[in-house]
Amino acid sequence: MTEPRTGELDVAELRRPPDVGQFAGGVSTDELHASMRAWVRRLGTELGEALTRHEGPEVLELVEQVRGLAREADGGAQLQELLAGVDARTAGVLARAFTAYFQLANITEQLHRWQELITRPEGPLAASVARIKAALDDGSLDRADLADILARVEYRPVFTAHPTEASRRSVLDLLRRIADLVHDSGDPRRRAGDNARDRRRIAELVDLLWQTDELRIERPKPTDEARSAIYYLQTLAATVVPDLMGELDRQLGTLGVELPATARPLRFGTWAGGDRDGNPNVTPAVTLETLTLQFDFGLRELIAAFDDLILELSASTRVVAISPELVESLERDRESLPGAYAAFFRLNHEEPYRLKLSYMRARLQRTRDRLLNNTPHEPNRDYLGLAQVISELELIRASLRVGGADLIADGPVLRLLRTVQALGMGLATLDVREHAAKHHAALAVLVDRVGELSWPYADLARPERIAFLKRELTSRRPLRAATPLEFEPEIAKTLALFDTIKVALDRFGPDVIESYIVSMTQDIDDLLAVVVLAREAGLVDIGRSDSPAVARIGFVPLFETVAELEAAGPLMEALLADPSYRKVVAARGDVQEIMLGYSDSSKDAGIAASQWQIHRAQRALRDIAAKHGVVLRLFHGRGGSVGRGGGPTGEAILSQPFGSLNGPIKITEQGEVISDKYTLPGLGRENVELALAAVIEASTLHRTSLLPADVLHTWNDTMSLVASAGQTAYRGLVRDEALVPFFVKATPVEELAYLNIGSRPAKRPGGAGGLADLRAIPWVFGWTQSRIILPGWFGVGSGLAAARADGRGEALAEMYGSWNFFRTFLSNVQMTLAKTDLRIAEHYVRTLVPDSEAGLFEVIRAEHERTVEEVLRVTGQSALLETSPLLARTLELRDAYLAPLHGLQVSLLAKSRAAGDSPDPELRRALLQTINGIAAGLRNTG
Repeated sequence: MTEPRTGELDVAELRRPPDVGQFAGGVSTDELHASMRAWVRRLGTELGEALTRHEGPEVLELVEQVRGLAREADGGAQLQELLAGVDARTAGVLARAFTAYFQLANITEQLHRWQELITRPEGPLAASVARIKAALDDGSLDRADLADILARVEYRPVFTAHPTEASRRSVLDLLRRIADLVHDSGDPRRRAGDNARDRRRIAELVDLLWQTDELRIERPKPTDEARSAIYYLQTLAATVVPDLMGELDRQLGTLGVELPATARPLRFGTWAGGDRDGNPNVTPAVTLETLTLQFDFGLRELIAAFDDLILELSASTRVVAISPELVESLERDRESLPGAYAAFFRLNHEEPYRLKLSYMRARLQRTRDRLLNNTPHEPNRDYLGLAQVISELELIRASLRVGGADLIADGPVLRLLRTVQALGMGLATLDVREHAAKHHAALAVLVDRVGELSWPYADLARPERIAFLKRELTSRRPLRAATPLEFEPEIAKTLALFDTIKVALDRFGPDVIESYIVSMTQDIDDLLAVVVLAREAGLVDIGRSDSPAVARIGFVPLFETVAELEAAGPLMEALLADPSYRKVVAARGDVQEIMLGYSDSSKDAGIAASQWQIHRAQRALRDIAAKHGVVLRLFHGRGGSVGRGGGPTGEAILSQPFGSLNGPIKITEQGEVISDKYTLPGLGRENVELALAAVIEASTLHRTSLLPADVLHTWNDTMSLVASAGQTAYRGLVRDEALVPFFVKATPVEELAYLNIGSRPAKRPGGAGGLADLRAIPWVFGWTQSRIILPGWFGVGSGLAAARADGRGEALAEMYGSWNFFRTFLSNVQMTLAKTDLRIAEHYVRTLVPDSEAGLFEVIRAEHERTVEEVLRVTGQSALLETSPLLARTLELRDAYLAPLHGLQVSLLAKSRAAGDSPDPELRRALLQTINGIAAGLRNTG
């Protein structure tokens, strides 16, 4: 398995390769890839013609000259000389030309990847269900256990606002239109004239692509990021979710299993407007504004879905019988919505299902109006949450069965029910995240005001603070005064956040916000403090010892660094052992969510130690959750790049420790990965189905170890050695005082601040400017731009070499052949090594870093050579990607167009930095365009 080309390609396709060279329907892989290459060439030709029309033939000649020199082994000096003489505007045109090529190549690859997937003999769900059926047949899986697990299965991709998507939505819209035309060109039913018309239309769109500014004028606001997430969620709602949910029901029906109406196997989440950690732009007011926006678009989609079903369900009482319960329900509707009755009854009085759905549609419209106008909820006249909607759809299904219409009950009505469960009224559930220190600061003000402690809350040692908070949870005494008090702005914003959550739950419904995530969780006081603040806002009531608790939201620790991941098991043991907190978890349905951070742990200790510690933490958390009788919902904070936990989602799910996935799972979708996976609806469908199938399979079939205990023990020891030696090598580099100056000079990381790709600052506030203050995203993004891509591989070679020197070479080979975790880990590292190009990186270092500070590059080069050698020895290859020739050829093709962009970027960086604090705006613009272009060419950059 290797990293995706684009569109989150799972090469292993859930470990089921098709027959070599042939797919269902007789379409060969060679034919598909030949078609793809032909379309890339054709679109490249259209781009060249657009460039000639707008910039002149001499510019196209310059583009080809630059590309030719970049491809020649001895053309570097000539290329540098040529680029040194290029003015800023022409440099910008060159950068835009190569960027546009990558954008067209990317969308074509995504389209053909989708076409490749849909020609396979069976989809991911069908294949996973077939394996489950085999387990039922051989007795290794009990049918009652299967039904129990499936009832709690939930795959929830969470769309974050993390800034690594460099392309504007205007550009993505044009690319999607081009892809639609390319796709239509393969329809055999087309008339001869259609092709000429579409060729003209493609030329128009490519021309518009050239005319569109791909750089954002200003930094997006959180609500802009929310609109971006909504853009993709709307597409999924309209084109993916209904059919996918229907396919799931159909496949489970082959097992004789029906999911209950309350099941939510697929849901969506978002952080846009809720992630406050380090982003001062996300205020309580922004959170409510974002939610109003989400629900406006979500209810539009839901109303449209009801309109479609109203048209279909034309059953008449002159033909079929209906249930007495439906008759009674229609009478209640008539009383509560007399206006709707007057509008619908004359035409539909003999069509009860249309009538019932029309009443429901009226309530949905009234719900949308209520939220837009911020008016009070009116029971039975509008909806608050999904419970009543689901109940009424179930009532319709039951009545259809009375009339013998099981096919309709389990067809369009069930699909709508599943769609409602998946999307809710607001398309996605919003998560809230804040830093642990903010909660303690706010709590200190409240506690010190009460005056119970003999010294300030902030001065308490951690054990004392834990003891105090445990006592406070059982207290009925309020800490906030009945009359509002004046607080410092930061304290007031923290307290207002909890009030805002309560307002949101009252206004939008109980599932609008479910998870409050606490960044930098180091001990249980970091969670208990949040619970106390939530209690003060009326979100939590522990109750008395003989009464159940109320918890309107759940509390989620985020373990980010290696040290926090190591302490995760003991911390959760202590937390779940506390009776008061255990009551909170019980009030949340005995589900405890835990978030695992990939980015900061990798930045802190290197990819080997990070990946291994996350794997070990999952094992510990699995065992503790089982001990305390709670369902563990792991939330994986994965980025797009391998250095931030990226890689194919399906493989990542299947490589988790046995038993750690017990139904529900959340996984972040970040930056350019979102457009890569979901711009094309068809590819979005394949990616969601692939991940959902993996969740179902892992939850049902991977509950116990597949390996003997002695083998697992040996492999654990070997991986621990790899991680430890890798961490030592990595920290030896990043803790060198010369590293940060080297990184800043050898990469365009500081220039990223001018690329308006996110509302959150690139650096943590109040820092001294060192590595610790730099966020993980620009850390990865910067290294990627200069083709060092260090976070995705550094230290792995030292780790593997140490294990081999310890006599574990045979164990490493066995691990790669038989352990999903290790194979996925090394395959992702291999892809990153293939994208790394130290020849290009050397040009950055030689041009931009003074000789006195460039010594670290030799350390990097030595570790790269060591890592390539060790990875090849473990995988048994003679060259990287030897077993993935198509991916290797794709990367080689991209390098032909990336090399000019890198050369241009180095030249522009040198000129920009020489100009000091006031570079030519055209120069800066051209530089930013090279950043865009390299990101488009490499993908998975942040």
